[in-house]
Amino acid sequence: MRELFEGAIKFKEEDYLNHKELYENLKKKQDPHTLFISCVDSRVVPNLITNTLPGDLFVVRNIGNIIPPYKDSANDLRSGYLATTAAIEYALNILNIKNIIVCGHSNCGACSAIYDTQDKLKNAPYVKNWLTLLNPVKKRVETLKPDSKSKRIWLTEQINIEYQLENLMTYPFVEEKFDSGQIQIFGWYYIIETGEILNYNMIKREFKPIKTN
Repeated sequence: MRELFEGAIKFKEEDYLNHKELYENLKKKQDPHTLFISCVDSRVVPNLITNTLPGDLFVVRNIGNIIPPYKDSANDLRSGYLATTAAIEYALNILNIKNIIVCGHSNCGACSAIYDTQDKLKNAPYVKNWLTLLNPVKKRVETLKPDSKSKRIWLTEQINIEYQLENLMTYPFVEEKFDSGQIQIFGWYYIIETGEILNYNMIKREFKPIKTN
């Protein structure tokens, strides 16, 4: 913990002062331009990999960067996965963000865990239940019959992003804003060991390195 306390002091004495005016303006309200949905993995740092400042991103993080399918009945509202769903709703309907990025990553523990036959999650029942949302991803990958474990995980991580984008479009307000051009939607695959980010082309259904031109 000592390093965290020292980091907090360093932030106030150095980093905060470099952006003092920004922080003073942020006390009034937040006006992020992008909803960034990513995994909770400690190696994925949204503001760092996007080179953005505080106030730019509205970040939603969960195990496996999962977007539960939309549910609209009263019963489902009580029993559904409300944290992620509520955050998406708030970002679009209250904050009026303009972009959504769903960001998966390499070496994802969640994407690996769905193939675990040793039941390593027997002491983590909530995690185990959450990961059942990835069962459709697992089925898609298995139909491709990958010939190695590494290829299976690589495919799972990328197909997971594609599947979560499909789930995102089940939200009526997302579909409406996307179809009317009010928002843009992206799928990113972050490769931890190289720092490279691949962007998903929803028309060609393929990942390509991000380019600015």
